[in-house]
Amino acid sequence: MRFARQQHGWQPARCFRRRAPRRAGGDVMIVAAGLTPAWQQILVFDALRLGEVNRARQAVWCASGKVLNVGVALAHLGAAARTVTLLGGPPRAAIKREFAEHGAELYAAETKTATRVCTTVLDRATRQTTELVENAAPAGVEELAAFKAIYRQAAADADIVVLTGSLTAGAPSDTFADLLADTPKACRAILDVRGPELVAALVRRPLLVKPNREELGATVGRTIATDEDCIAAARELCRRGAEWTLVTHGGGATLLVGESQEFRMVPPRVDAVNPIASGDCLAAGVASAYASGRPMVEAVRYGMAAAANNVEALLPARLNRTRIDQLAVEVRIEALGDL
Repeated sequence: MRFARQQHGWQPARCFRRRAPRRAGGDVMIVAAGLTPAWQQILVFDALRLGEVNRARQAVWCASGKVLNVGVALAHLGAAARTVTLLGGPPRAAIKREFAEHGAELYAAETKTATRVCTTVLDRATRQTTELVENAAPAGVEELAAFKAIYRQAAADADIVVLTGSLTAGAPSDTFADLLADTPKACRAILDVRGPELVAALVRRPLLVKPNREELGATVGRTIATDEDCIAAARELCRRGAEWTLVTHGGGATLLVGESQEFRMVPPRVDAVNPIASGDCLAAGVASAYASGRPMVEAVRYGMAAAANNVEALLPARLNRTRIDQLAVEVRIEALGDL
């Protein structure tokens, strides 16, 4: 059973080259996995007029969707990483080609239906971003089984896994919990999922769960109106198995809650170009920094800087490490005291 660097798509087990045992100070392997990638079109308009013909000033295509954003971000952060997903139709070849250009490892079970296409509309006049989301097509039983088989091989020597994104229609709510059951016990997990699938995975005691406020409310079944509501709900997830709960709130302050500590973290101010994928860059930044030995609070600082850097660029997850280091200094952290 082997993994080969730069081998894209699923291959029989004999074709994979396993990473050599890591020496002290060697690379830590991070695996990003998710079921709902996207082939993304970004359209830029000087002034968008609803109900009229609009001509885009700029149009670009790129790999996206939460799992691919995390994988691309990890590549730009210099992390040793593998991305595992489902791909099908014409976007499959384009996405594989783009990952190869980034020097990123991509392993994908092939689907009969085409990978979805999503569209980001940027209105420069109003500085508003509109996201047109195509739902992912249902994955068949055999396709999900192939995805899980690839994941088991990819994660066999992983140190950190990032499970992210929504489930395809028909996938059981315990899909992510099952993936964690197939993950080595010593491997730490970061979950950017929500609702029943997050609840089902808490029993696997993830290192970090990362809902936004709306997702947190959906997970605990009540409205999150204040910071106090947010902290109480985050504590609940910690009691149910998460070591840390990180709650984002758009461009506002982020709350990090652990078993005995809580922090309010304010992101740096930047000139926004395209905010799409910022949460995915946050997850990738946390994984990369934690893998390098930083404590969780400092890992989140780095992740928030990565998210801020993402906002500054048109294409998602194309991060600049020098810029991230500059932005990390500007993240403000307030300890809210022992719980």
